Amino acid sequence: MQLPLIDLLVFAVYMAGVTLFGCSFYFRKGAADKADAFTSGGGRLPAWAVGMSIFATFVSSISFLGLPAKAYLGNWNAFVFSLSIPVASWMAVRFFVPLYRSLNSVSAYSYLETRFGPWARVYASLCYLVTQVARMGTIMYLLALPMNALLGWSIPLIIVITGVGVLLYSMMGGIQAVVWTDAIQGIILIGGTVLCLGVLLCSMPGGIGQTWEIATASHKFSLGSWSPADWGSETFWVCLVYGIFINLQNYGIDQNYVQRYMTARTQRDAIRSTLFGSLLYVPVSFLFFAIGTAMFAYYQARPELLPPEIAARPDQVLPYFIVKGLPVGVTGLLIASIFAAGMSTIATSLNSGATILLEDYYKRFIDPAVRDRQAMRVLHAGTLALAVLGVGCALAMMRVKSALDVWWALSSIFSGGMLGLFLLGYFSRKARNPEAALGAVLGILVIAWVSVFQKTWPLPVKLHANLAIVLGTTTIFVTGFLLSALRRRKSGVEP
Repeated sequence: MQLPLIDLLVFAVYMAGVTLFGCSFYFRKGAADKADAFTSGGGRLPAWAVGMSIFATFVSSISFLGLPAKAYLGNWNAFVFSLSIPVASWMAVRFFVPLYRSLNSVSAYSYLETRFGPWARVYASLCYLVTQVARMGTIMYLLALPMNALLGWSIPLIIVITGVGVLLYSMMGGIQAVVWTDAIQGIILIGGTVLCLGVLLCSMPGGIGQTWEIATASHKFSLGSWSPADWGSETFWVCLVYGIFINLQNYGIDQNYVQRYMTARTQRDAIRSTLFGSLLYVPVSFLFFAIGTAMFAYYQARPELLPPEIAARPDQVLPYFIVKGLPVGVTGLLIASIFAAGMSTIATSLNSGATILLEDYYKRFIDPAVRDRQAMRVLHAGTLALAVLGVGCALAMMRVKSALDVWWALSSIFSGGMLGLFLLGYFSRKARNPEAALGAVLGILVIAWVSVFQKTWPLPVKLHANLAIVLGTTTIFVTGFLLSALRRRKSGVEP
């Protein structure tokens, strides 16, 4: 697949424009010349922009390409994940946003130190950093695959270009550059999604109704099995429970999102932006699945338009349609929006990761009273180091069989214990350091077993790998809560 010259120009101009726009914040007074401005924008950003940034952070290029591929190949089972977001976002604005706004720290993990001591803060922040490096590497690698097919560039070259481009405006513009470029990219992403679906539906030889007829005849709209006894497959209930826990982790304790709460002007604005950014994903993900289903119907109705080598690789069907089925010029813009979706997610990880290095390590253990000039050096050095590690991880992903499988395993192991500690600290006010530490150890062991060692030491009941965070979080919370109650009972205090 080769792009026409006009599409290449549109792609190049868009990417250059986004990068230069982000870098321009370096020259704006008060935008990124102080540590507070670099990490939280001084708490002056409008709610709608923060909300769009939250949305763009959640939507990566994996969502744009992966969800339509899932719907094309199977059904709408994975859409259940999106249906869990309202529950998680409500809990986030009810409990966590007011908590973080009341703390005198931009770090999400300083709260754990107040509850369980320095080890909990270091554990959570270190897990976060490892997870973000793996996340950036996975996104850059998976983004390079369709770009390689569309542009013909080598995968390592695409990875390096992506890393350098994001590094430039993340380092120069700070959180304001990240938020405002996210807002622009989010708007273009939504527009491109609507346009792509519209072209698909209008291209059906038998009209829009033919899409519905083919899709329903092939059971494309199924949400999966409703069996309450099957926890080893991607049933409706497995996807729903997994979605609630993983989204509660995202909107409740992930530094990527917590930092956004601190950029809003007021707590009310932070709540509004959180609800807007999180709930916006539900209809947009609906469009992603609709695109996948419409592609299935389109190529069922016109099979001669889909080459066999593309049909054998469902993840390449959408890129193929973008190049062959969309008008010239629109193709370049949509490819740019897919690329930008990945860039916005990576930029968020870079800025948030550098903030953690400053707040949870440099300020905590080296110089609590660090001046702005030195703090900015730490932030810039941290951004650069994380970008290099992310690119290195992406290049290493080229050697693994399935980058997504590696990412899911790493994210489950390293991030699964964090949510359990936060819930224990917040909802069990009497739990202390020893109970939390033991609960964390047991929770990590459960997560590792479900994610990695279940085949080696199986139970009579098979558990889906997505349940790792559910069981790990529950183990940590229940262990800490029960041990705390037992300690209080032994000491003669009513739990």
